[in-house]
Amino acid sequence: MVLFIIFICTRPAKSFTKKSKKTAEEEKGEKKVPYRKPLPTVPGDDVYLTWCYSRPVYEAEVAVDMLKKFQVLDFTYPKQHVYADLTLDMTMGKKKPLEPFTDSVLLPFPYVKEINKVVVFTENTDEANLATENGAAFAGGTELIGQIHGDEIKADFYVAVPTITSKLGSLRNKLKKKFPASKKGSVDYDILKMLEFFKMTQEYEVKDENFIQIRIATLDMPNEQIVANVDAVIKEVCKYRPLSFGPFVTRLILRSSTSEGLDVKCERFLPQPEKVVKVEVVEEEEEEEEEEPEDEKTEDSK
Repeated sequence: MVLFIIFICTRPAKSFTKKSKKTAEEEKGEKKVPYRKPLPTVPGDDVYLTWCYSRPVYEAEVAVDMLKKFQVLDFTYPKQHVYADLTLDMTMGKKKPLEPFTDSVLLPFPYVKEINKVVVFTENTDEANLATENGAAFAGGTELIGQIHGDEIKADFYVAVPTITSKLGSLRNKLKKKFPASKKGSVDYDILKMLEFFKMTQEYEVKDENFIQIRIATLDMPNEQIVANVDAVIKEVCKYRPLSFGPFVTRLILRSSTSEGLDVKCERFLPQPEKVVKVEVVEEEEEEEEEEPEDEKTEDSK
């Protein structure tokens, strides 16, 4: 008789499967990134393949001059809009990243001649009359709620005094991001201050998690005014993240309505942290100690 003895070993098989899983995970984590030689920046000829060279980055003034030259060469509308495209770094270190936000900025050199329509909520008739006299499209109390729900009243911005905000809850879903809020500066007792800001303000919104596209000027404006508007927009946007996390705006592109986008150096526009200057304070006691030996010397000489 021939005896066949079969040994079943379960433990080695399990250890083998564990090792195989570990090796597979290690292989995934240890994938080597192939080295790529950096692309040259300056082409050696007037005619070249753009994908063979890194994208050039210009100073803001140079980029604006190029946009104006494009308009002349293409015979396009000379008063077309100029846009600033901002790419943001929404990370906050170990904290949760910033959520997309909507806000508005008052440009130092407004390009729009039309005034934004502003609705002022107040139950004080004197304040309502003051608002309409200073450019408000509509001013009133809770009687405006039904007209807004019925689309009889439409405006670009809605502001309110703090005493009436508790009665505007039914408009929250209707107005959504335009609903008055103190963080946006649209809830305040100073009606004239709010009107001056929101009549000429420019609204912007973060889209696709970290991208802002905003009109900043028209192409016929002086270069200095266009650059000043770029500076104002970037400094306003950078208020949403502390400077300790690094630069908030990582990329800036300027373009017109009919031209290609030009990469612009944005470091000069970013707000810089304040440098703490240490001032050495000289105590009066130390000065007196230094003067005492001089007095003693004079007495000895006598």
